[in-house]
Amino acid sequence: DVMGFEKKVADEIGMPDEITFRYRSPYFKHIFGDDGYASGYYTYIWAQVLEADAWELFMQKGIFDKKTAANFKKYIMESGDTEDPTVLFEKFRGHKPDAAALLRLRGFAE
Repeated sequence: DVMGFEKKVADEIGMPDEITFRYRSPYFKHIFGDDGYASGYYTYIWAQVLEADAWELFMQKGIFDKKTAANFKKYIMESGDTEDPTVLFEKFRGHKPDAAALLRLRGFAE
């Protein structure tokens, strides 16, 4: 009973009845009900992993670091489909994409 679960959680956190959930659990059924959508949704998360990992390098080197910016332009923005995208990312970042970067960005890991 998904709706019962939502009510239980809302009651546990003391959510006033006057405030309603913007998105209810059943709204996300399409994510789990169709293989095509789920795999497509995964690509959004993977893009966020790449973004977070790239951002960490800018934060380490300085967001206006010219060498980092030039390498980003060269390997990410200009290279297109000249090489495997993972290889290009590795050339830019210096390692394979690190999914933990997204966890760190969102505050779930250090």
